Amino acid sequence: MSETPTNEKLQKVLARAGYGSRRELEEWIKSGRIKVNNQVATLGDRVSETDRIAVDGKPVQQARLKERRSRVLIYHKPIGEVCTRSDPEGRDTIFNHLPRLASGRWITIGRLDLNTSGLLLITTDGDLANRMMHPSHQVEREYAVRVLGEVTADMLKCLKEGVELDDGPAHFDVVARAGGDGANQWYHVILREGRNREVRRLWESQGVQVSRLMRVRYGAVSLPRGQRPGRWEELPDDAVNALRKSVGLAAKVTRGDKTRGGFSRKQFSGKPSSGKRSAGKKYAGGAGKAIKGRRR
Repeated sequence: MSETPTNEKLQKVLARAGYGSRRELEEWIKSGRIKVNNQVATLGDRVSETDRIAVDGKPVQQARLKERRSRVLIYHKPIGEVCTRSDPEGRDTIFNHLPRLASGRWITIGRLDLNTSGLLLITTDGDLANRMMHPSHQVEREYAVRVLGEVTADMLKCLKEGVELDDGPAHFDVVARAGGDGANQWYHVILREGRNREVRRLWESQGVQVSRLMRVRYGAVSLPRGQRPGRWEELPDDAVNALRKSVGLAAKVTRGDKTRGGFSRKQFSGKPSSGKRSAGKKYAGGAGKAIKGRRR
């Protein structure tokens, strides 16, 4: 493989081409799914534009490795859909309801379990997905949670100061009461990582059950009011580039205000949220247009 100074890590090149997140591609490399110059790739390999790359035996076209426009969808995931590309149990998957791509593939920025609904960001940009999911970037995730059982002040204090879970300590940055009657109480919580079932496990550590869980914000992007479950909206290019800049990535090429069809909606401005529920920033109307879609 080439050793020129312009070489980049293999997983970074393929992530930029939309094959997956860097973390996912590292697993592909470990499992031998990727070859460079007819040799099985290994972690740490670097490539240049003169190297020949193949994924699952299929050559990667040079045109796909060049600078590409990043796309990001806001998908309102309903309860009952899984976030894998296929499911051995035959359950419905979110990928059945996304627009088709001429090249590349959709990559989820984090996941939601079967019984969790709400905001799911999906992109063609592997670098963006990696940055937004990586714990070092401390990207906020906000959830609306309905809790069954009595919640005391001491329990809320524990949830904010931290509890020990099976996979290490965890805590909420923010826990805010959001209404409810009787045994069911609503809260909004914010945390900066995405471990498996972390929100549910934190509440369960206090002896109460989560009866409903919905993600309402990821980083600077909030679930649009009125967007129904199973529907998607595509972020305008300026909002995508703002998202890239928020995690230290440079802006990418855009196509201006052109859309391929569907409806348009003013969605993003980069203004900070004024609502009490959010401790971060969100885009909420002003610059650019969003393309809408629905389940097919």
